[in-house]
Amino acid sequence: MTSPDTLPPSMLWATHLARDRMRSVHTVRAYRAVAERLTAFLVGHWAGAVDRAALGRTSTADLRAYLAYRRGQGLGNASAARELSAVRGFLAWANADAEPPRLKGPRVQRGVPRPISPAEAVALAGEVADDAAEPWIGARDWAVLMLLYGAGLRIGEALLLTPAILPLGETLSVTGKRAKTRIVPLLPQVRTAIEAYVATCPWALVPGEPLFRGAKGGPLAPAIVRRAVRGARGRLGLGERTTPHALRHSFATHLLGRGADLRALQELLGHASLSSTQIYTQVDAAHLMDVYRNAHPRA
Repeated sequence: MTSPDTLPPSMLWATHLARDRMRSVHTVRAYRAVAERLTAFLVGHWAGAVDRAALGRTSTADLRAYLAYRRGQGLGNASAARELSAVRGFLAWANADAEPPRLKGPRVQRGVPRPISPAEAVALAGEVADDAAEPWIGARDWAVLMLLYGAGLRIGEALLLTPAILPLGETLSVTGKRAKTRIVPLLPQVRTAIEAYVATCPWALVPGEPLFRGAKGGPLAPAIVRRAVRGARGRLGLGERTTPHALRHSFATHLLGRGADLRALQELLGHASLSSTQIYTQVDAAHLMDVYRNAHPRA
């Protein structure tokens, strides 16, 4: 039996994130990949084995060399900033008694999400559904996209739903980031879309397994939904930033534009902090300016 002390630091770090920090499967996978890349780099950089104790000796110069190495591989500002954040967490875990080396990350200009109109959101979902290979797949895609726009779910949250949500009521329990659960209202149109999919799905919907299935019966992959949206937005003449996540942005922006309270919107979106939600005030202002420029005779 393998002793924990002999396991790679990246594996121990991943276990800590999943078990102790309750991070999602996707986050654990991404952070473990960063830890493995850093460890592999340090093996060559130091010309020796790297265990947890050795990681505690990582200096600012070592981090700077690693970041330069990753930059050489084509890493952009946003990705470099995310990678550096993950590296800091990994090194802090490796040596909890010492402060991790300081290195200022690249400046990242935070983009304001660009929502689409309600008519465009419905048209996009309809185009994806109409282009599906089979009617039940069209019903599935329509239901998934309606959850994103009608309930503000992240695509990963929608695809993690199980048949336990059936029969549907007026609200839906959603498990989001860091395994946090929130309750979101379920519009009649969204409820009807899910029920239509359930009625036509040819695969047995087993408790504990994903509700939304792929064409061959396995779990529906996010990449399938993104590819379908990419094709539909081209046919509709929508911009490249019209992604599945843009439907969630549109949900938030439209609610805010109709007077939704920022705190209530934070709860609906499952944001850990209000600062994450406040970006939608910028979105709403940007939308108003677009309307003004396009409609005002003096603009």
